Amino acid sequence: MFRLFAATGTVVLGVWFLITVEAGGAGPARTEILPPGYGALQFDAPAPGSYSLPPMGMAVDGKVLDSGGRSLRLFDLFDDKIILLSFIYSTCTDVGGCPLATAVLYKVQRRLKNEPSLRERLRLVTISFNPAHDTPEVMRAYGAGFQGADWHFLTTASEQALQPILDGYDQSVQKDVDAEGASTGTYSHILRVFLIDRQKRIRNVYSVSFLHPDTLINDVKTLLLETTASAGKADGVLSVSAADSTALAARAGRPADLMRWIERPPLGLPPVLVPDDNPVSREKIALGRRLFYDRRLSLNDTVSCAMCHVPEQGFTSNELATSVGIEGRTVRRNAPTIYNTAYLTRLFHDGREYTLEQQVWGPLLARNEMGNPSVGYVVEKIKHLPDYDGLFEQAFSRGPTMETIGMALASYERALNSASSPFDRWHYGHLADALNYQAQRGFRLFAGKAGCSACHTMGSESALLTDNRMHNTGIGYRASMHKEPDKRTVEVAPGISLDVDTAAVEAVSERPPNDLGLYEITQNPADRWKYRTPSLRNVALTDPYMHDGSLATLEAVVRFYNRGGEANENLDARIQPLGLTAAEVDDLVAFLNALTGDNVDELVADAFAAPVGDPN
Repeated sequence: MFRLFAATGTVVLGVWFLITVEAGGAGPARTEILPPGYGALQFDAPAPGSYSLPPMGMAVDGKVLDSGGRSLRLFDLFDDKIILLSFIYSTCTDVGGCPLATAVLYKVQRRLKNEPSLRERLRLVTISFNPAHDTPEVMRAYGAGFQGADWHFLTTASEQALQPILDGYDQSVQKDVDAEGASTGTYSHILRVFLIDRQKRIRNVYSVSFLHPDTLINDVKTLLLETTASAGKADGVLSVSAADSTALAARAGRPADLMRWIERPPLGLPPVLVPDDNPVSREKIALGRRLFYDRRLSLNDTVSCAMCHVPEQGFTSNELATSVGIEGRTVRRNAPTIYNTAYLTRLFHDGREYTLEQQVWGPLLARNEMGNPSVGYVVEKIKHLPDYDGLFEQAFSRGPTMETIGMALASYERALNSASSPFDRWHYGHLADALNYQAQRGFRLFAGKAGCSACHTMGSESALLTDNRMHNTGIGYRASMHKEPDKRTVEVAPGISLDVDTAAVEAVSERPPNDLGLYEITQNPADRWKYRTPSLRNVALTDPYMHDGSLATLEAVVRFYNRGGEANENLDARIQPLGLTAAEVDDLVAFLNALTGDNVDELVADAFAAPVGDPN
C-alpha cells in the first residue's frame, strides 16, 4: 500500500511529490515520486475564461460495451455534455499511469457534489484497453466505488473493436511480454486524458505532468464560459463567480494567441508552410498585427490595411464592390479576404506575387491605395514612430527595414486561418449531424454535377477549396466588352433613384481602367481575363464576389456559373452550363454557407483588442 503524508511528511520536488511506500513487514519502506495530480496544485491556476482552448481536432466514435454488457456507440454518451475521456486497464499498478487517471477523475467527481450546475454538464467516460480481461462485469466492479457522478466505465467486445478507437485518439498501447514472448498481463502506454466539448471537438489532452483536478475543473468552466459568452443569455448556463466574470471580461480586451492557428490549424486545413527565412514567432505576429491596423502606414495617416480588409466583414469590404484608397481614390478591384492566405501560392487577383512578405508592399506603394512614394519613405516613417521603439528589435534582432516590415505583416496574415466549419466537422470530423441535409445535397452537387471541386479543390484529409491557379470565367471579358446603356439608374438619396444619361454620369466620374487580369503581367494574349481561384472558405462572409465585386450574392454567383459563365475565346474549358434546377441552386448555396469557420468570432474579437504593450 502507499499513502500520502501530511504537510510535514510530503516533500515538494518541483511539482512532483515523494511518497513512502510501506513494505508491510516484508522489508524496509521505500520512497517513490508521485505526479502532481495526487497532491495540491503548486501554483495558482489561471481563472476560468482568462484563457482559451482552441480545438485540436474531432473526437472519434466507436463500438463499446457498457458495464451492463449493452452494446452502444461511444458518441451515444456525448449528448450535449462536456466529456472527460480516459483510457485505463483495471489491473495497472503504475501510480503514474491508470491509477493516476482514476484518482484525478475521482477528485473531480467529489468536486462535482458541491457544484450542481457543473455536475449537470460534465460526464466522465473511462474505457479499458484490455477487453480480454476487463469484461463488462470487471468494469462494473471497478467502477462500483465511484458512485455519485455521471461516470461511465466501458470496455469493448474485442481488441479488433477497440483498435479504431485507440487509433482515432492516437493512443499507443503495447502488451508487455516475458523472455518467452508470453503476455505478462501488463501494458506499456502513454497516459492521456481528453477534454471534449459539446460539439465533439477535442479541446485539451492531459499527460501525467499536467493532469490535475484543479486544472481540469477550470478548463471545463472555461468551455462553459465560452458557451455562455456566445449564447448571450443566462438561462440554463453555468453560474459564474465574480472573479471568473472579471477574468472573462479581461480576456476580451487583449489579443488572442494567434500563433496556435499556425501551429495547430483548424480541422479541415493542412499544416501551414512557413518560409525558412521567416520562422513564426509570437513577437512577429504581434508586431504585424499592430502594423496591419495602423493608419499611419499610409501617406496621409488615414488608411490602414484593415480599412479595406475589415475584420468584421470577413477581412474584406462588404459595402464596396471595389476598394477605395487615400483621398477617395478608386481601386479597380474587390478587396480579397485575408482568411487562409497562408495557403495561397499566388497573390492578388492577377497572381502577380508569390509570397506574403512581398505582397504586402503592393498596397503600401500603390498610388490609389496607401499612396506611399517609396519603400524608404515607409521605413523612415516607422523608425520615427515612438510606439514601435524596440518592437522590431525584439522580433527580428534588428530595426525596421523593407524586409522586416514585410515579414511582420506576413506573419500576422499567416495566422488568420479559419476552418472547422460545419462542413469540416461533418466531412473530416465524421460528425453526422454537423451539416444539415440541404447542405449535404449541396456538397454532392459541388463535388459531382456542378463540378465546382475541379477548381475549388479538396483532399482526403483537408481542403483549401482553391487550386491556386488562374482561370477565365468570363467575368473580366464581360466587364471589358460591356456596352453601357444610354441611361443609368443612380440613387440620389436613400430609397430615391433617378434614371440619368450615362454620358452625364461619365462626365463627372472617373472611368475605371480596363482590367485584363493575368495578361497585364505576362503580356500573353491567352492570359486575357484570367484571375486567381479564390478559396471558398468563409465565402458567406466575403460578399460582393468576383475580382470586380460585380456579383452581390452567392446565389448570383451560382446562377452565373449555371449559365456557363460568359462566352469568349479564352473561356476556361471547365466552364460549361450546369443545368441546375432552382432547388439545386438553393442546395449549393446552402453548402457554401456551411463553409464558415468556427473561430471567426475569435479572430474578429482579436482585431479589436488593444495591442500588446499598448497603454490605452
